[in-house]
Amino acid sequence: MARRFAGGRLVIASHNPGKIVEITALLAPYRVEMLGVAELGLAEPEETGATFEANAALKAHAAAQAARLPALADDSGLVVPALGGAPGIYSARWAGPKRDFRLAMERVHRELDDKDRRATFVSVLALAWPDGEEALFRGEVHGLLTWPPRGDNGFGYDPMFIPDGYETTFGQMASEQKYGLDHRSRAFAKLVAACFA
Repeated sequence: MARRFAGGRLVIASHNPGKIVEITALLAPYRVEMLGVAELGLAEPEETGATFEANAALKAHAAAQAARLPALADDSGLVVPALGGAPGIYSARWAGPKRDFRLAMERVHRELDDKDRRATFVSVLALAWPDGEEALFRGEVHGLLTWPPRGDNGFGYDPMFIPDGYETTFGQMASEQKYGLDHRSRAFAKLVAACFA
């Protein structure tokens, strides 16, 4: 059974503004005082893990140790079976040093060519405490990749991902609609049930 979050301050272990906005919105009902690693002057550690779980835990533990507060980290990405699971844990790196996801989406499209366009968005949330304890929660959503990208909402690969059962991309969806069905909100539902509810 996961350890309960007793309230108070929580460090969001991310430098990605889009993720911080989503996490803040998802935790808003729980009266948590959220602090970003950037405002605390903490660097993001190098992601050396081989899985989403390992990288999320690495980031959460680094922030929890440095801030001496509980920390929440997300590691997420796009998994395309026809590309051998790529970009996977390297999803952000495919966007280059400037995090240009237009380039990343173009690369996915180019490498897929006429291959199967099924894909899965994966998000793993790690909640870590300064004493070293952690809890991990995984969320997934399956869908199809489309080209050209559609919509300006969301971030990352959202404009090219159409979730199963829909005809619009995550990039075309209002945030309220996306929050109910995307990979991060599915991981959050598990986190909240285990640690906040």
